[in-house]
Amino acid sequence: MKSIVIAIAGGSASGKTTLTNRLKNKFGNQMSVLLQDNYYKRNDDIPFEERKKINYDLPDAFDNELLVSHINMLRYGEDVFCPVYDFSLHNRSDQTIKISPSEIIFVEGILVLQNEKIRSLSNIKIFVDTDADERLRRRIERDVIQRGRKPDDIIAQYNETVKPMHDKYVEPSKKFADIIINGEEIDESTVESIFELIMKR
Repeated sequence: MKSIVIAIAGGSASGKTTLTNRLKNKFGNQMSVLLQDNYYKRNDDIPFEERKKINYDLPDAFDNELLVSHINMLRYGEDVFCPVYDFSLHNRSDQTIKISPSEIIFVEGILVLQNEKIRSLSNIKIFVDTDADERLRRRIERDVIQRGRKPDDIIAQYNETVKPMHDKYVEPSKKFADIIINGEEIDESTVESIFELIMKR
């Protein structure tokens, strides 16, 4: 088996996961998903309060070598054991997720198009483009509900690292995309058009 790899990038809370989940509903068992978020490096030797201050939006915050290795293993028919990142701890958990190979591999994350090795493995590259104010609104809502964060901490992190790194690394990676979609309008026609494009590969 040599699978098709689809990279989905975009800013934090742009709608990447929404798009991925909508496509997953169409492909079902034909599709495997690797989330770049799960490949944040371990920081076991750093106290919790210090881990909160780390810049998680830098390219080297991720163990991209492991992610690339896992993409290649899946492409050639091997199972992988993906790490699991715990956002409440600002660190990897001790758990892993077994991901089995499939015909289509989705690789989703803010910086997957910024990384040359991931781009080179990707057959289709998608960028989800969403207005900055909307991304911040979604991020606050998501992080409070799903990640146990406080609004003031979310806004501080956004202003100190998320937005500057978005402007420096994420936004410029849009030029590598084959498809740019509006993250505020991920409707059925958008999903269907991407589905049909993938099926033609």
